[in-house]
Amino acid sequence: MNDFSIKDLENLSGIKAHTIRIWEQRYHFLKPKRSDTNIRFYSSNELKTILNIALLNKYGYKISHIDKMTKEELKEKALSLSPIQAQQERVINEMIQFTVDMQMDEIESLLDAYIMSKGIEKTIIQIIFPFLERIGILWHTNHINPAQEHLITNIIRQKLIVGIESANSKSSIKKSILLFLPEGEYHELGLLFIHYLLKSRGIKVIYIGANVPLDDVLFVTKTMKPDHLYTHLTSVANSFHFDKFLAQLHQQLNKIPVIISGHLTLQYKKKIPVNIHFKKSLAEVTEYISSL
Repeated sequence: MNDFSIKDLENLSGIKAHTIRIWEQRYHFLKPKRSDTNIRFYSSNELKTILNIALLNKYGYKISHIDKMTKEELKEKALSLSPIQAQQERVINEMIQFTVDMQMDEIESLLDAYIMSKGIEKTIIQIIFPFLERIGILWHTNHINPAQEHLITNIIRQKLIVGIESANSKSSIKKSILLFLPEGEYHELGLLFIHYLLKSRGIKVIYIGANVPLDDVLFVTKTMKPDHLYTHLTSVANSFHFDKFLAQLHQQLNKIPVIISGHLTLQYKKKIPVNIHFKKSLAEVTEYISSL
């Protein structure tokens, strides 16, 4: 079983650590253990509890009322929430719980049902991306075993590839985009989603995948002459030098627009070369694609 810090609970539930401490003092639903140095830590069962409590509290249930519920009642009330946003958040919470417990068949069934009901694009935007944003914090801080990350990302990758293969567009846009991830970047899900969005809107995609040396990117660019290049940076290796990467893209491809999205763009504060364009949110990405 996993142990989680109070910061983990804050990141996954959206409830501030200060509020969680107050709830512990006043109510009975959380009983953290403490390390030898007196630091709180929580079990996977307590994570599930706080996820359901946070959801119910957000949609109108008082904490004093929630405190009197059994675990079965908590789950039942969460299932009964009717607002569309609440239903989406409940599915994301279930994804987190299934990931922690390594119930991969349950995750796949949950995704398949949502895809059947809403389609792949809405599933990605409403469920998969919010889930990855929340659970990704734990992956980056090593609070979830890498095996859990591999299992869940491979399931999501399969769904994205099926979506890409089935994507069709009635229109055809006479532009091509080369998609790649630089050396040291293996997190392919964001780029696969971009692939889906582009293909479903009739844009030609040249996909060369993850961990690609820049020389190979330059060779394909020279040979196939794409209109734009696109990369999505999530969590590259420690040896990756973002400044150097941007300088090389500018020097080698100064006449071709290069689009970069992903977590690393949010942290970069320096001046960006003129042919480089950051897209820092899903809204900016979709706006860019619509402009093609």
